[in-house]
Amino acid sequence: MTGDLTGKTIVITGATSGIGASAAHTLTQRGATVVPTGRSPQRAAALSEELGLEVLTADFARFADVRALAERILDRCPRIDVLVHNAGGMVPVRSDTTDGHETTLQTNYLAPFLLQSLLHDRLAESRAHTIVTSSVAHRAGKIRLDDLEFRERRYSAGAAYGAAKLADLLFSREIARHAEQTGITSVAFHPGAVASDFGRGATGPAGLVYNTALGRRLFTIDNDEGARPLVHLAADTDPRTVNGQYFNKLKPDASTSAQARDADLGTRLWATTEELLRPPVTR
Repeated sequence: MTGDLTGKTIVITGATSGIGASAAHTLTQRGATVVPTGRSPQRAAALSEELGLEVLTADFARFADVRALAERILDRCPRIDVLVHNAGGMVPVRSDTTDGHETTLQTNYLAPFLLQSLLHDRLAESRAHTIVTSSVAHRAGKIRLDDLEFRERRYSAGAAYGAAKLADLLFSREIARHAEQTGITSVAFHPGAVASDFGRGATGPAGLVYNTALGRRLFTIDNDEGARPLVHLAADTDPRTVNGQYFNKLKPDASTSAQARDADLGTRLWATTEELLRPPVTR
């Protein structure tokens, strides 16, 4: 999908702030039909006014919102050329959502997984390209299939976020592995340390980077720079040539963690996630 984006439909979650909002502006200017989504109604209204189009709202901490969002996307989009899984964040203290899942895992991984599943048929019909916002933080994450939600192991915001972003990377690669059968390609990327609202929940060294004036000045980039890899992967690359890859900013990066390269773990994580999301049986 290179060159003119006229006629291309690009759905972006987490698009009402940060790199998602920046990418929505740029891709709209390049002619794409952008369908932005976000959690905040106030920010959605502001972005809607800026872009002159409807911005859909959904809180990824509620699966009911994700299901409603999927229905609205399907009603609005007869085809989807690109689906960007960009929504997510970090919470400083462990908590569960109303769906009973650890908040960081649900908002960064389980909700995107559910959205992908609900849109699967439309994505397959469109031979869509999926782009997943991961992070170099995945290298510090560890997947434990018997404790994905930090109910037994010690919780920290960084450990939970790293594990969720590792899950995102495995999710992207599992989609990519089945591209020949489904027609859906996938790529993941790290945008860089972006000075956005994302870091508000960071603690420890990450908190010093994101939540102090000196840290932000020395170590972070602005939203437009952070959005460049997203725009590049959505508009300026052939999806087939980047399928299954992980980009660190604008460059392919093979130095992912050992777990991120474990295809068997990716398959087992997918199956475990399907079980987590399976509707409860009514007795």
